[in-house]
Amino acid sequence: MQIFETKITVTSDDIDNLNHVNNVRYVQWVEDVAKSHWFTKAPSSITDHYLWIMLSHHITYKKPAFLQDEITLKTYVPSSEGVTCTRVVEILNNDILLAKSETTWCFMDSNRMRPTRITDEVKNIFL
Repeated sequence: MQIFETKITVTSDDIDNLNHVNNVRYVQWVEDVAKSHWFTKAPSSITDHYLWIMLSHHITYKKPAFLQDEITLKTYVPSSEGVTCTRVVEILNNDILLAKSETTWCFMDSNRMRPTRITDEVKNIFL
């Protein structure tokens, strides 16, 4: 199972009235890193015809992040079956887990906007 990783710096737009990163921002980061992983690893012959839709999302918050923190987003796909896959995202600051999400995504044919079976070619992108 391949791990995809990216880094971001917390900006003032990420901060809420409690002076730490707003919970909604974590959800946005989960979507952003999933999208980045997909478009970085999948060839356009696939991304031009398929997309992913978030079906369910569970996130556990452990510690807050603050302005100017250097955050690492790590993601991997531990399982896929039929038309869905499970994606995990770990959000870290200096290897300290801030939040962890588990999201179920549905693989879609972008022309028909219908769920479609995840092919071995697509599964291999995440192995």
